[in-house]
Amino acid sequence: MAEIQLKVTGMSCGHCKAAVEKAVKRLDGIQSVEATPGEDKVVVVHDGSVSIVEIKNTIQEEGYVVVE
Repeated sequence: MAEIQLKVTGMSCGHCKAAVEKAVKRLDGIQSVEATPGEDKVVVVHDGSVSIVEIKNTIQEEGYVVVE
């Protein structure tokens, strides 16, 4: 398993947290997702079969900004 931590801006509430987590969990290979709006943080645990780019694009498609 691999864990990545992303800085994601634009999340401000429980709905934002749920939207990001639900979208990322739909990707193959995702084991867990924990979004923390107050810290602008998303932690993703995956099996390596999904790319970081794919995870970032999925978050951005939900309307949030992944900071490099």
